Amino acid sequence: MNVAGIDLEKEKKEILRRYSAILRALGDKADKQERALIRKAFDLALDAHKDMRRKSGEPYIYHPIAVAQITVSEMGLGATAVICALLHDTVEDTDVTLEDIRSMFGETEAKIIDGLTKIENVFDQSSSIQAENFRKVLLTLSDDVRVILIKLADRLHNMRTLDSMRRDKQLKIASETLFLYAPLAHRLGLYSIKTEMEDLGLMYTEPDVYEEIITKLKNTEEVRRRFISRFIHPIRNSLNEQGFQFDIKGRPKSIYSIYNKIKVKGIPFEEIFDIFAIRIIIDSPPETEKADCWRVYSIITDIYQPSPDRLRDWISTPRANGYESLHTTVMSPTGKWVEVQIRSSRMDEIAEKGLAAHWRYKEHDDAESGIDEWLHKIREMLDHSDSNALEFINDFKLNLFSEEIFVFTPKGELKTLPSGSSALDFAFDIHSEVGMSCIGAKVNNKLVPLSHKLKSGDQIEILSSSKQKPKEDWLNFVVTAKARSKIKSSLKEEKRQIADVGKEILEKKLKSAKVAMDQNAINNLIKHFKLPSALDLFYSIGEGIIKPDNIQKYARGEQDSWYKLLRNRFKRSGSDVSEDKPVTLENIVQEVRGKSDMLVIGEDMQKIDYKLATCCNPIPGDEVFGFVTINDGIKIHKTNCPNAISLMSNYAYRIVKARWMNQQQIAFMAGIRVDGIDDVGIVNNITRIISNELNVNMRSISFDSHDGVFEGNIMVFVHDTHHLTELMQKIREVKGVTAVSRVDSK
Repeated sequence: MNVAGIDLEKEKKEILRRYSAILRALGDKADKQERALIRKAFDLALDAHKDMRRKSGEPYIYHPIAVAQITVSEMGLGATAVICALLHDTVEDTDVTLEDIRSMFGETEAKIIDGLTKIENVFDQSSSIQAENFRKVLLTLSDDVRVILIKLADRLHNMRTLDSMRRDKQLKIASETLFLYAPLAHRLGLYSIKTEMEDLGLMYTEPDVYEEIITKLKNTEEVRRRFISRFIHPIRNSLNEQGFQFDIKGRPKSIYSIYNKIKVKGIPFEEIFDIFAIRIIIDSPPETEKADCWRVYSIITDIYQPSPDRLRDWISTPRANGYESLHTTVMSPTGKWVEVQIRSSRMDEIAEKGLAAHWRYKEHDDAESGIDEWLHKIREMLDHSDSNALEFINDFKLNLFSEEIFVFTPKGELKTLPSGSSALDFAFDIHSEVGMSCIGAKVNNKLVPLSHKLKSGDQIEILSSSKQKPKEDWLNFVVTAKARSKIKSSLKEEKRQIADVGKEILEKKLKSAKVAMDQNAINNLIKHFKLPSALDLFYSIGEGIIKPDNIQKYARGEQDSWYKLLRNRFKRSGSDVSEDKPVTLENIVQEVRGKSDMLVIGEDMQKIDYKLATCCNPIPGDEVFGFVTINDGIKIHKTNCPNAISLMSNYAYRIVKARWMNQQQIAFMAGIRVDGIDDVGIVNNITRIISNELNVNMRSISFDSHDGVFEGNIMVFVHDTHHLTELMQKIREVKGVTAVSRVDSK
C-alpha cells in the first residue's frame, strides 16, 4: 500500500525486522515472560506513535526501537531497559499515561519512564534555567541509573540522525552533547559511546576541522595498517609460544581526541605520536587475570623499550567508573611511540559497556565498587547543595572531567580523589566535620598547609581544631564538589543570621513605601543593586552595605532607570518593547528575535545594538550566532568560539540565530600567525603582499626570531573570510614560510 509516495508495507516489514534484531541481541538475557512484556511494550509504542514521523520523514517508531537496540547491544542492559526505551516518549508525546504504564508493566518501569519524561525537556529551548533541570537529571540518576543510561542512548541516536535537523538545532544539540552528555558517558564507563558522541559533536560544531582530520586519517590508513601489522607480529608469536588465548586490535585515536591535541597542545596532525593504540585482550579467568596481564606486559617490554613515565596501572587500582586496564607506551623499531593496552575479556567488556557489564561481574567484587561510591557522592552533593544551579553544574563538571589520584589514610585505607585535590579535599572526603575543623595536615609525616596539592601514593593525616571555621579563601584551593558544597553551605549559614535581620529591615522599608515584598520586587532589587542572590541582598542590608535611603529611593521608582536602559538597548526599528509586557529578559529576547527569528548583521546598524565578541573576533563569512546580554546588547560569536558550547548549553533561550548581510563591506580585524625559517627580506616580502597586492590595511605586526626560525603575529583589516583566506594563501607562497593560521584577536 502506498500513501503519498510512502510504501507502508515496506515500512511495516522494516519495523518488524528492527524489532527482531533487539530480541536476537537480548539472547538469553530475557526469559519467556520478559519477551512477552517486551512485545506488549512494542505494540503499545507502535500504536501510540502510528501517526508520527521524524524530521527525516521516517516513522517515529524507528527512534524508540533504535534506543532500545543501543541499550542492549552497546550497553549490555536487559529486558526492563528495552521496555522503557521502547516507551520512553509515549507519556510525553502521546495519550499513554504513567498509570497505564504502571498497570501494564509494573512499578519499576513506571518509575524509570517517569524519570525519562521529567528530563525530556532538559536543555529545551523554552527553558530559561537548563542547569537547574540538569540537577533533576542527576536526582533521577542517583535513584535508578537506567534512567540516565536510556537518556544517553536516546541522545546518541539523536546525534546519529542529526543531519535532518536545521543548522541552529544541530549546533545546540551538538554543543549540549559535548558539554555534558559525553563527559557523563565517560564517567559511567561508556567509552565507545562517549567517543562517538564527541566525534559526532565535532562533526557538527566544526565540520571543516572534522573533514580535514578524516581525510588525513584516510590518507595515512594504508601506512598505519602496514605499521601495525609489523609491530604486532613478534608480540603475536611470543604470546602464542606462551600458550595465551588472545585477540589483538589496532585502532586509531578518536577524531575528537586528535582534534584536542591539535587545538589544546598546538601539535600538528603529523606530529601526534600516539595516533593509534594496540589493544591486547586475553581470555583469562578472574582469579589469574591480573597476573596474566602483567605476564603479557613483561613479554611486550622484552620486545620493545617502554617509556617508564607512561605506565598506567588501572588493574591494581581501577578507575571510579570500574575501568580496568594496563597501559604502557613503547618505542617501535621505526622510532615511533605506540600505546599498548592490556586487559582481560571481562575488563574489555566493562570498558566498552560500562555500568551494565560492571554489574554483571559484581559478584567477583566483595568491596563496594567505585561506581557505587561515585553515585553515593552524587546523592550527598544533591542532598546538601544549596548553591545556584550554574555553580552546581560547574562543580559537578569538575568531577566529571577529572583524572584521579590514589592516596592513603594513616591506617593504609585507599582513597580516590580527583587530580589536583588538596589536603583539605581529603579532609572533607573523610567526613564533613573533619573538613570543617581542619587546620592543617601531615603528608608522608611532613607538616603541610591546607592548600597542599596531593600526589598519588601520599599518606595523609589530618590535624583539626574545634575552634576552626570554614573561610572564604578555602574555595580557591578545593576541587571536589563535596568540599565546595560544604564550605559554601557553612559560609552561607553565617550569612543567613545577618540576612534574617536584613530581610526584616527591607520588609519594613517596602511596607512604609506601600510596595509589596513579593518575588518580583526582590528580583528587581537584586538586579538594581547588581547582587548575585536574595541572600546577598538581605545580607548587604543587614550589614549596612545597602543603606535604608537607597531602598526608599528604589521603592519610589528610581529603579525605572534600569528598565529604560534595557528597553533602549534592545530598541527595534518602528517599535519599542511592548509597554504592557513585564520587563523580563525573556520578553526582551522575544522582541529582539522578532517574527523572522533571524538577526541579519549589518542590515541596519540602528535597528539593534550588537557588538562583535572579542573572545573569537568573528568576521563576515564566519558562521555566527547572537547572544543576548543584559549590559552589552547582543554579542556576535562564531559557532566554534571557545565559549559557544557553554553559552548554548546553559543559556539556550538567549541565543539568537544570525547571519551576515551579503553586501556588507566594512573592514573587520583578524589575526594571522606566520611561522617559518628566518631569512633576509622575508618580513619585507610578507608586508609587501599585505599592503600592495591585496590592499589590506595592517593594524600591527610583530616578529620574534630565534635559532633560525621565526614566529610572526599580524593584525589586519579584511572584508570577510574569503578575503582573509586569499591573503593567507598568498603568504603561504612566500619562500621560507612553513605555516600560516588564523588566530583570534584579543
